[in-house]
Amino acid sequence: MEGVAREIGRAMESYTVIVDKSTVPVGTGRLVTKWIGEELGKRGADIPFDVVSNPEFLREGSAVQDFTHPDRVVIGAESERARKVMKEVYRALYLNETPYIETNLESAEMIKYASNAFLAVKITFINEIANLCEAAGANVQDVAKAMGRDGRIGAKFLHPGPGYGGSCFPKDTQALARIGRDCGEPLSLVETTIMVNERQKLRMIDKIETSLGGPGSLSGKTLAILGLAFKPNTDDMRESPALTIGEGLVKKGARLRVWDPAAMKEAAWRLASIKDAVYFAEDEYDALSDASALVLLTEWNQFRNLDLRRVKELLTLPYFFDLRNVYKQEEVESAGLRYFGIGKALTK
Repeated sequence: MEGVAREIGRAMESYTVIVDKSTVPVGTGRLVTKWIGEELGKRGADIPFDVVSNPEFLREGSAVQDFTHPDRVVIGAESERARKVMKEVYRALYLNETPYIETNLESAEMIKYASNAFLAVKITFINEIANLCEAAGANVQDVAKAMGRDGRIGAKFLHPGPGYGGSCFPKDTQALARIGRDCGEPLSLVETTIMVNERQKLRMIDKIETSLGGPGSLSGKTLAILGLAFKPNTDDMRESPALTIGEGLVKKGARLRVWDPAAMKEAAWRLASIKDAVYFAEDEYDALSDASALVLLTEWNQFRNLDLRRVKELLTLPYFFDLRNVYKQEEVESAGLRYFGIGKALTK
């Protein structure tokens, strides 16, 4: 970033607004201002400029929709001139009455980290509640539905699973925790969220092993893994729970038959360390063929309507691990399968 900032300083000829769209450590905008100013000083050039922090809030797989229909546009700027330029850039959204949040540089940089960290905390909280529900005999889906009806809480991100992954939440929670430590204000809630999220992935391995018979039960078994991307509608496997869970299952002696609608090319190198124990299937039913159990890890739409009778016929053991709670337990069990969801009382 410093190299780019200095290059801008060397090339500027007239008033320029430099916009930082990336998620960056708090204070980066000030550094960019300093670097550009130093280069202008070397040239003896008195050219006005403004640095603006304009973080994006785009979801993978929904970026265009999110850009044209944002919840808010954050503009971190130090001058009214820069704010006017940015509002002109977003003029079409302004006419649609998109709310603008105008802040200083540091606040804009912090907003993205705080937003992503809060969502990660929310996911991790419902995962913890799900684990408690299993032990207490409650149903986390009922609990989450009632919680979501509370306007102070909201229903989004109250879906339990094997832990969050992707390019944003892991990176941003770790960065925010580091910023807190560097500023002498450690964020214990965020630090705990990071730890609990990793523990949730490992818990899924234990859940599968325990359900199949306890310690040693995975040795020699073949498991069908449906879903490798960290979420649907992307091939992104960065920090995907499938990586930790897949590697953990193999370490315990299992072999894998894997399938994902978009991430198979990505999986070929992401799973390179365990490739000798992995069969890359042609489709979901090929993955199921002669496997001891089905493990559903990503809630792709095409996995929501599996032919459960066919699933039962293809599996050598009738175990269905629905780690995204896509299916109703009664529906799966009526097909002769044993169902294991997240946050539900264990099947007897």
